[in-house]
Amino acid sequence: MRARGVVFDLDGTLLDNMALHAEAFGIFVKRHELAEFGDDMRARLDGKRNRDIFPVLFGRALAEEELRRFSAEKEGLYRELSRGRLVALAGLDRLLEHLHARRIPVAIATSAPPENVRHTLVELGLDTRLDRVVRADEVPRGKPHPDVFLAAARLLGVPPAECLAFEDAPSGVAAAKAAGMTCVGLTTSFDASALASAGARPDFTVADFDGFLAGPGAWLREPQAGSSSA
Repeated sequence: MRARGVVFDLDGTLLDNMALHAEAFGIFVKRHELAEFGDDMRARLDGKRNRDIFPVLFGRALAEEELRRFSAEKEGLYRELSRGRLVALAGLDRLLEHLHARRIPVAIATSAPPENVRHTLVELGLDTRLDRVVRADEVPRGKPHPDVFLAAARLLGVPPAECLAFEDAPSGVAAAKAAGMTCVGLTTSFDASALASAGARPDFTVADFDGFLAGPGAWLREPQAGSSSA
């Protein structure tokens, strides 16, 4: 399993932060007297765009002004809750170093709004290292449709079939597979069986990036042509 390009989801993939999003949603639904944001709801909605999430939470179609207002409220809660608490998933820095050494380009394909993307990458100290980002609000359809992953592949200039995607949510796995990418499922948010609940299974499942480098990504640690240990 070699790749010429790598595409990362953001939330739940670069870091284990979905519990903080769930906490923000919990505050939000209580404020608006909505149904509890439990595990079943998370399995349905994690990885999707806010414009696809909030109509489900409210049980009705929402006007654009409502979507913007509700999204700003919930994401503001998330940024307040997460400030100073975000930590990259184990092995991420080492993986990025291996990819850089092999000149394998990297992009992010995320459903997060722009304010959250900036916040998260700055908190992780990755804002200058991961500067190629495609957001789901920039493409016609969000996950589980493949649009954001296809756009990321175009940004990298690599055919989707030669890209490796990392995802943590069922809808994201389905989107990556629909794009024709090899997909690694991270079990930060869901177990291996739940990651297949949107109808597509990841090609590999690991707990973190250390697990990836020790298993399906071991080829990245192999000596490169022309290198010397002397």
